[in-house]
Amino acid sequence: MIRVGAVDLGTNSTRLLIADVDDGTVTPIVRRTVVTRLGEGVDARRILLPIAIARVRNTLVDFRREAVALGAVRVLAVATSAVRDAENGEAFLGEIERSFQFTTRLLSGDDEAALTRRGIGPLGERTLLLDVGGGSTEITAGSFRRSFDVGSVRLTERHLDSDPPTAAELAAARADVRDLLPELDVIDAVGVAGTVAQLEAIVGDLTTEAVDTTLALLASLPTTERALVPGMDPARAPVVVGGALIVAEVLHRYNLARIAYSERDILDGAALAAAELGPMPDDELPLPCC
Repeated sequence: MIRVGAVDLGTNSTRLLIADVDDGTVTPIVRRTVVTRLGEGVDARRILLPIAIARVRNTLVDFRREAVALGAVRVLAVATSAVRDAENGEAFLGEIERSFQFTTRLLSGDDEAALTRRGIGPLGERTLLLDVGGGSTEITAGSFRRSFDVGSVRLTERHLDSDPPTAAELAAARADVRDLLPELDVIDAVGVAGTVAQLEAIVGDLTTEAVDTTLALLASLPTTERALVPGMDPARAPVVVGGALIVAEVLHRYNLARIAYSERDILDGAALAAAELGPMPDDELPLPCC
C-alpha cells in the first residue's frame, strides 16, 4: 500500500485527493475542492492571469501542508483545459513543481478523458461518461473518447454575458453545444466533476426533467439570487448555468432519462498514476518553503 496525493488544476476549481492505493484500489482519505477560476479570461486572452495564478498558489499551499501532514509520499498534479490553452501554461507548471515539489503532468483532451475513465473503473460499452469541466467537456463511451473545447466557464464567457442570461444568449449557447455532439449509441450515463456534483446537490435524482427544471430556474435568476438556491455552492453560481446547459443538451441529444453522479473521477485516476510513480526520491522531497 502507498499513500499518495492527486491534484486537479482545473479551469474553475483546484481539487485535492489524498488516498491509499493498494493493488489498483483507491481508498480516499481526504477530498478537497476550492473554486479558484484558473481559467478566468483564458478563452479570450490565451494566458493565465496573475490574479488567477495567485488564487491557485494560495490553495496549493494549504493542499501541500495537508499532503505532508497525512504522509503522502508522492503528489501528482494534473493540468487540463485552461493550462493547455494558455501560452504561459508550461511556465506555470514549472513554477508549481519548483515551489511545491509536486510532480506535474499537462494532459491532452484525450489523456484527460482516459484518466477520468480509469478513475471511474469499469463501465458498460453503451454507458456514456460525461465530464463537464470549466474549460472543456470530455465524453467517453465504449471505444469512443473525445474532448470538446467547451465547459462551464468557457460557455459562460462566450455567450452568457447578461445576468441573468437572455433567451438569445441561452439559445446561442445551446447551439454551440449541439453542434459539437456526435452520434453515439448509448443507453445510460454517468457524470463526474463539479457541474454534475452541483446539480446533484440541488435536486438529488438527476432525471432529464429535473435537470431541465433546475436549469430553467437557475437561468432565470441573477447570480446573487442563484447563489442562495438551496444546495448551491455560491462560488459556482456565476458559471453553473453554462455547465447545467451542457448536461441538459447531452441528455437530450442521446435520449437519456437520467444521469448518475460519481464522486470517483480524474483524481482517482491520477492517484493510481501517482502510485505507479512510487515515492518521491529523497533528494526531491518537499522543502519547508510554505
